[in-house]
Amino acid sequence: MQRVTISLDEELGAAFDQLMSARGYTSRSEAIRDLLREAVSEAALEAGSQDNHCVASLSYVYNHQIRSLGQRLVELHHDHHKLIMATTQVFLDQASCLETVILKGDVAEVSFYADMMRAERGVSYAKINLIHVDGNHAQHLSPVRG
Repeated sequence: MQRVTISLDEELGAAFDQLMSARGYTSRSEAIRDLLREAVSEAALEAGSQDNHCVASLSYVYNHQIRSLGQRLVELHHDHHKLIMATTQVFLDQASCLETVILKGDVAEVSFYADMMRAERGVSYAKINLIHVDGNHAQHLSPVRG
């Protein structure tokens, strides 16, 4: 393990300690390691590195009363079934649904799928959380399909 020493001004140190406490960290080292892992992962995703596998959660709110929207969303799911590991749907009110889709695959393909879902008329909000995984982990992400 490598040791790194950093200096923080009082204000930044206090803000970091508050963040650390709010997230339940017991040591600055572990909090900094997590922040660094996140930054390195995001940089790899942005750079489109050779190892561009990811898992992701795509959450979106849509109005199921929009004519044929539900059918269009289902067709998009089927057209990209190799990316989809699971879906969850929650009815928010008479017209609105929240759906979360757990995805895995190539970053570009997952991002393209998310953009298509986001662009559908009647989808009012969509957010994706991409998490980089290396190729060794990616091979274990395939769901069992009959």
